[in-house]
Amino acid sequence: MSGNTLVLAACLAVAVVLLLGLANMLRGGSASLSQRLMRLRVLLQLIAVLVIMSVLWWRGA
Repeated sequence: MSGNTLVLAACLAVAVVLLLGLANMLRGGSASLSQRLMRLRVLLQLIAVLVIMSVLWWRGA
């Protein structure tokens, strides 16, 4: 898998979880589900940043 694909996958994962959390909030869903989605989003953001930094390091940028 190329670096661009890894970065795209990480960013898409964050976006999907963010949209799921927003949809849950807008329809008045479970507060505990919103909390779990927020925690998952923060974890995925950390992973996305690490992936981006790793790809930049690997490319020597």
